Amino acid sequence: MPTINVGRDLLHVALGRTYTQEEFEVLCFAFGIELDDVTTEKAIMRKEKHLDDDGEVDADEEVIYKIEVAANRYDLLCLEGLARALRVFDGTEAAPMCKISSIPRNSMIQMFVKPQTSQIRPYVVCAVLRGVTFDEARYNSFIDLQDKLHQNICRKRTLVAIGTHDLDTLKGPFSYEALPPQEINFVPLKQEESFRADKLMEFYKSDMKLKKFLHIIENSPVYPVIYDSNRTVLSLPPIINGAHSAITLKTKNVFIECTATDLTKAKIVLNTMVTMFSEYCKNKFEVEPVEVVSHDGTKTIYPDLSCYKMEVSLSEIVGPIGISLDETQVISLLNKMQLQAESCPSKGEPRIAVSVPPTRSDILHARDLVEDVAIAYGYNNVPKSKPKCMTIGGRQPLNRFSDKLRAEVARAGYMEVLTFILCSREENFDMLNRTHDVNKAVIIANPRTSEFEVVRTSLMSCLLKTLKHNIDHPRPIKIFEVGDVVTLDSSRDVGASNNRRLAALYCNSQSGFEEIMGLVDRIVKVVRAPHVKFGQNYYVPTNEPEFFPKRQCKIVTSDGKQIGYLGIVHAEVLRKFGIPDPCTFVEIDVEALL
Repeated sequence: MPTINVGRDLLHVALGRTYTQEEFEVLCFAFGIELDDVTTEKAIMRKEKHLDDDGEVDADEEVIYKIEVAANRYDLLCLEGLARALRVFDGTEAAPMCKISSIPRNSMIQMFVKPQTSQIRPYVVCAVLRGVTFDEARYNSFIDLQDKLHQNICRKRTLVAIGTHDLDTLKGPFSYEALPPQEINFVPLKQEESFRADKLMEFYKSDMKLKKFLHIIENSPVYPVIYDSNRTVLSLPPIINGAHSAITLKTKNVFIECTATDLTKAKIVLNTMVTMFSEYCKNKFEVEPVEVVSHDGTKTIYPDLSCYKMEVSLSEIVGPIGISLDETQVISLLNKMQLQAESCPSKGEPRIAVSVPPTRSDILHARDLVEDVAIAYGYNNVPKSKPKCMTIGGRQPLNRFSDKLRAEVARAGYMEVLTFILCSREENFDMLNRTHDVNKAVIIANPRTSEFEVVRTSLMSCLLKTLKHNIDHPRPIKIFEVGDVVTLDSSRDVGASNNRRLAALYCNSQSGFEEIMGLVDRIVKVVRAPHVKFGQNYYVPTNEPEFFPKRQCKIVTSDGKQIGYLGIVHAEVLRKFGIPDPCTFVEIDVEALL
């Protein structure tokens, strides 16, 4: 879930009233967002530099609200959109409608797309904000929204990259091209000297922020680039804008271009940018369109700020929530969520027509309307009820039985541990004196680390590792784990099967063989499954390499079925794990006892 930082006082000004922290938390909860933290700019900076907070807060230091919003609500990623949504939700204003300015088509700014762009980033969409009035807070919010969108819907600029420019420093029409990097020269943002594009890539490999995006285009034979009619470079997407058209606090006319590999995402990003900041235009909520001319001659005007029309029945909305509302009430709730709704003529069941504005790209289906109505109604106000014809699930017998075994072993004085199901090949085989059994173990094809190369086939290595990291604890050390091991199984559709195991490890100055046998005797005594019967002697000698010879045995039922094994851990195994004291280990197949 993305988190945005907004100044508390600026937010209060935008909301038109002052809230206490408790009041604002209530408002956030009602709207379906969360006040995650209250901090200051100084504290945020210290945290980013990994410095300890001195705990001192200056009286004049700005308080910052960190607010967690839904990942698909791109309109809430800036102060402007958040404040607007909360004002509409609180009923202090109606949802504004953004519109395209009425200018003749032959007077529109044009963006010409060259065919070579199809090799790298084929799409571009554009718009203009005229007569913008920036101050420092608005400017910072404008830049911050771009960063938030780049990290969110733009998928770190791989799908969409946003470029914003001072239109008064440029001359249209513009052209979107893809050229060999040796042919592109310009002065990048915040630099004073000109760079060739391929040299620029080398330059930014030491830049902590921009080096993360170089891989998107650096291996391509052509780089995307945007020029104006004077061949001035606007940007080298998705890396950096040109310094010539950099936006400042004095900028009045903003040219926005979004290059993309996904046209739908590009439209959403452009709509979000213009709808959020068109409120600072001379003509509020009015956006100047740009005509994009494709290399095949196709002409498209952006942005598309038309509303998406939906028509749903009343029961489709209130039914899934489990509440009883009439259409007037539902329309009022939808309007609180910036969805323009009205009743539409119907002979039968009431139906509601909904106009979804360009800011609400998250509304795709009637179920999305249900969610918004539920939020506006208040989840806490929805009465609790048990759905009809619903099968109430219960716990799996294996899990219930595993918990009973956990309790029994814990009563015997053992402490439970939880370990990773993945381990290294060495831990699973070599360190236990076992041979590599490729027909049994599930091997990870492309492990991120050498510690997670194989899925464990036994719990033994995991308990020994745990003991190694806690070797300084007082003796005796008694630990156990109930967990799954995984083995290859061609009879399963996934090619492998899980098996629940119980393992216990006893470590002391002496082996404690009798301690582990006593634990097994207790488990055998409490198991009362009719299909599991034990004879007078359920210990049968065995010869496993991880145990001392003649100091080990397997656990069998009266019909000869093996359900586990135990023994004194071999000194060579203990040496490999760095354990100085004798240990005794037991592992039992829980599913065989169920």
